Amino acid sequence: MINKQLLLLGIVLLVTANINAQNKDYFDSKKPIEERIDLLMNQMTLEEKVGQMNQYNGFWDVTGPTPKGGTAEIKYEHLRKGWVGAMLSVKGVKEVKAVQKIAVEETRLGIPILFGLDVIHGYKTLSPIPLAEAASWDLEAIKKSAQVAADEASASGINWTFGPMMDVSRDARWGRVMEGAGEDPFLGSKIAVARVQGFQGETSADLAKANTIAACAKHFAAYGFVEAGREYNTVDISNSNLYNLVLPPFQAAKEAGVRTFMNSFSILNGVPATGSSFLQRELLKGKWNFDGFIVSDWGSIREMKNHGFAKDAVDATAKAVIAGSDMDMESHFYVAELVNLVKSGKVKEALIDDAVRRILRVKFELGLFDNPYKYCDEAREKAVVGSKAINEAVLDMAKKSIVLLKNENNLLPLKKSGLKIALIGSLANDKTSPLGGWRVASEDGTAVSVLEGMQSYKGNTVAFEKGADLTIGKTTFVNELVFNTTDKSGFEAAKNLAKNSDVVVMVLGEHGFQSGEARSRSNLDLPGVQQELLEEVFKVNPNIVLVLNNGRPLVLSWAKEHIPAIVEAWQLGTQTGNAVAQVIYGDYNPSGKLPMSFPRNVGQCPIYYNYYSTGRPTNDEKNVFWSHYTDVENTPLYPFGYGLSYTKFEYKNLKVSKPEYNKGETVKVTIEVTNTGNYDGKEVVQLYLHDVVASIARPVQELKGFELTNLKKGETKTITFTLTDKELGFFNNEGNYQVEPGTFKIRVGGSSDSGLETQFELK
Repeated sequence: MINKQLLLLGIVLLVTANINAQNKDYFDSKKPIEERIDLLMNQMTLEEKVGQMNQYNGFWDVTGPTPKGGTAEIKYEHLRKGWVGAMLSVKGVKEVKAVQKIAVEETRLGIPILFGLDVIHGYKTLSPIPLAEAASWDLEAIKKSAQVAADEASASGINWTFGPMMDVSRDARWGRVMEGAGEDPFLGSKIAVARVQGFQGETSADLAKANTIAACAKHFAAYGFVEAGREYNTVDISNSNLYNLVLPPFQAAKEAGVRTFMNSFSILNGVPATGSSFLQRELLKGKWNFDGFIVSDWGSIREMKNHGFAKDAVDATAKAVIAGSDMDMESHFYVAELVNLVKSGKVKEALIDDAVRRILRVKFELGLFDNPYKYCDEAREKAVVGSKAINEAVLDMAKKSIVLLKNENNLLPLKKSGLKIALIGSLANDKTSPLGGWRVASEDGTAVSVLEGMQSYKGNTVAFEKGADLTIGKTTFVNELVFNTTDKSGFEAAKNLAKNSDVVVMVLGEHGFQSGEARSRSNLDLPGVQQELLEEVFKVNPNIVLVLNNGRPLVLSWAKEHIPAIVEAWQLGTQTGNAVAQVIYGDYNPSGKLPMSFPRNVGQCPIYYNYYSTGRPTNDEKNVFWSHYTDVENTPLYPFGYGLSYTKFEYKNLKVSKPEYNKGETVKVTIEVTNTGNYDGKEVVQLYLHDVVASIARPVQELKGFELTNLKKGETKTITFTLTDKELGFFNNEGNYQVEPGTFKIRVGGSSDSGLETQFELK
């Protein structure tokens, strides 16, 4: 009897030893990742698999007591069981390490957690908002900005960002235009690649480095086309727009190796994106062969009930996972419903396995199984976050993002000595608003204000008056803002200061939380009483430099007509004041170009440069029956691609290498650009193409090339563009790419509304 007991005990010990040995196999870094995934999944229960598909928001102070009662306790128990695959809003090495320790050391399989955060334009030290960065048209600088953000975030424990946003949008009423690259799919695609490579590195091996993080292409797809520019609203667009405008930046990001996608809150063809098999399974995972994973947007699985697409949690869960949504962000539906759905046969376990493989693959690629604490180095966190090198990088990006809209009589740059300058506007002395609307890890009051930036130049006298407050009360990410629309008590002091000054610098625009998610506006004028303040100051001193801090195109019709100098300075992040001052004083010659058209009034929205001609594009017959407004012209106030410099550029000798090409041949286009002004400067040389006749009507022009070139004063350079089938074709309504013979017109210049023209034939 004793021998039998000993034998049984020996068998149990042997089996246990084998299991323990097997448990370690997927930690063997010498094995290929796919084999390690197989080894791990063979040991996972259904509950543990589903747990990998579950993402929770941070729910307790991990340095404090263990949560007791309610949702927090449930989440904590799920964490200890290995039923949490990712977390968001947990940041800082101390917090991240404590949570990761539970996942790695207290769960059965020790699967590390992904820690995600909205690292949109920086972590703690902030670069300009993404729309501002897009205005630089400087792909290397944009990539560097993302690298800086990844460096800081990874040093603080983050290994996954919910960015970049690559939604093309033509409607400035939509607050989230600040988070994207503007209205054009070509520019947007180039910037998408730059940002993905900045976050993740340029090769797949770079993702395993400690200073890179996984990127997320969002929002898939068509979120930027919400009707009336209203957040979370309905989307209804044509297949032509879907394939030719919306999808190219996403496809470019996929080809650049982006490891995750996030689906959209909105519907497409009546189906919520979260429940769209077409978008997620047929297109992304099928036709594009994407092998990373898709995460829902916050609660978007739950919101399919509000759309009228799912009747309850069970139905929403089944539809989302069948459609291809791999990870549930904060709906809590997958962890609650998926196991029973599989056991009942309503959802195939193969779909769960596919989703889990994708999630685990990214974790292995990040190197988390080799060192789950690789992002948890407190010494590195202290050395990297807020470092001098990072501040220098975001200052460089901020200067490159500024667009000079007007400079009548060369008012700018200002002299560095002997001037009495009136600095007016509450935003001029604001150290929080310039940080922008996405600053989840940054601290209020850490931006360099414009006042501080200008005071750092000691040769002039700079005096400040706010004139009027922009908002009333505390401004936060989750609060609605209340505008100060009546208090003009500061007007007189501002006017008196302006009257006794040589030049007035007025910093006006939007508060950082007046654009961004859920910050749609039906009026694009200067908020509050700022327009009235501008006009009152103009009456006493018209020598005004208007500096705009904003997250979207604004209506500036009065300012364009009256104000001699206008600087579009957006929300430039931590180094805002220094960047603005260096441009105003001429230590940096602005070179930015608009990534979105600025409307003459809000009634023109959406407005964009790559429009279709319509059947009645002009007033040739001199009557009322043509496509126009009766109260405003069709053109924007400032067009896409527009931006001035302190110097001037002349374009000449636009040529194509020959008049006719065969399909598949490379078309070479050359143009000479000369700096004819008095300053060294940079120019964004832009090439626009028009396919004159096609099986599907093409826009009157499409950006198909650009080059940012440095020119010393008096210098001439020949710029060469190469056009291939990739630039000459388009997608038909079935999503198939095609290049058709015919006449192609080309225009090259410094904006979408100017330049030299030529053409060629494609046989």
